[in-house]
Amino acid sequence: MHSIYMRFTDWIPLTVIVFSVFNILPAAHAQPVTADEDTIRKLVSRLELAQYKTTIKGLTQFGDRRQGTARNRQAVDWIEEKLKSYGCPTGRLNYLFDPEPRPPRNRIPSSNLNVDTYTRTGARIGRNGNGPGGSSIYGYRRPTGVNRDLMAQPDERIRELNREEPINGLRSEVFCTKIGSTRPDEMYIIGAHMDGHGVNEAVNDNGSGTAIVMELARILSSPDVETEISIRFALWNNEETGLNGARAYFEQRLELQGIESPAGSGQYPEPTWLGMIQHDMMLWDHGAPGADGVVSRDQRPEADVNIEFQSVSELANDSMLLAFFFKAAADNYTTDYPATVGPHMTNTDSSVFMNTVPSISLRENERGAHTGAGWNPTWHTPLDVWTTFTDDDFRLGLNAAQITLSAISQLTGAHLTD
Repeated sequence: MHSIYMRFTDWIPLTVIVFSVFNILPAAHAQPVTADEDTIRKLVSRLELAQYKTTIKGLTQFGDRRQGTARNRQAVDWIEEKLKSYGCPTGRLNYLFDPEPRPPRNRIPSSNLNVDTYTRTGARIGRNGNGPGGSSIYGYRRPTGVNRDLMAQPDERIRELNREEPINGLRSEVFCTKIGSTRPDEMYIIGAHMDGHGVNEAVNDNGSGTAIVMELARILSSPDVETEISIRFALWNNEETGLNGARAYFEQRLELQGIESPAGSGQYPEPTWLGMIQHDMMLWDHGAPGADGVVSRDQRPEADVNIEFQSVSELANDSMLLAFFFKAAADNYTTDYPATVGPHMTNTDSSVFMNTVPSISLRENERGAHTGAGWNPTWHTPLDVWTTFTDDDFRLGLNAAQITLSAISQLTGAHLTD
């Protein structure tokens, strides 16, 4: 494990401590850092619901930000300008996306999408894994799919934003870096994908995660904030086509870790990775569909932030510890919602990193079990627009931001200079 181990023992469950005592987990390789509770609470207080919503709203001007379109490129430029305005030095990563054409896939006919009742009429609703949809889960399941029908979007303005179809070619994604004051050669990666699809505004998938990363970059790049360890804020592209942007970053920069360049300069273009924390779909936790396939318009009383690791990854134990550290931060610093830990992280950019560095993903619920079984009718559909969501939904995303900000402040030794 990396430097987080020596800082976990007061926070993690007894079972995890027992694992460590019996040397099932490797020891820390670097000296721990600290951040006092008062500092963390001050930083978390700088997260505001109105500002979080404003950032998401800004992203909606580019429609679904589908990769390979002008609206995607414009969104990348907009994100970069915002990061620069926060005082966070930016970088770009370029890669070629030129896949073979995909075979035709079954799409949801626009006539079957009922925006008013949040259901697809006429679709068979299965139970306990017997019907269409995602992974097997007890309860009713709805079919899922990706909308490609422009006319399924009832809002003419949003239809026009999304009219351009993607083409293959060069892609670009942006990141920025908070340079550590004493350990600039090591870093945590805080990520989210900025692209979406479905002929919508990609509010939940994934304006909600993108805005979290941008808000954390804004707060931690403030002139009065210093961290001992570096933090990279990455806004991946091409997630919806198969994690291509995160994979390009991984492949291009894996071997550059920890190399001082130029030699003797004290500059590390790619600090050594200590952990990767992804944010993907943070707003919708409304429970399972009923027997009629309808998902409630209201947030469920049990709504929480799910912190996922992947139990079959090569670094499962390390990632589990990181997940429980984030849960402990949630227990201490979130204002409205609890957090749970799940072992089924899948189909998001952190999966690219999970066998190389401890990796987790923050989500509104479990992607494989819940989202895949149709619990989220906004997923890749025309319903993923601003007017679908309430302040309860946005506040759930804000609480996820509180979790990551409080946890990463501890892990990097954040402190205020004034």
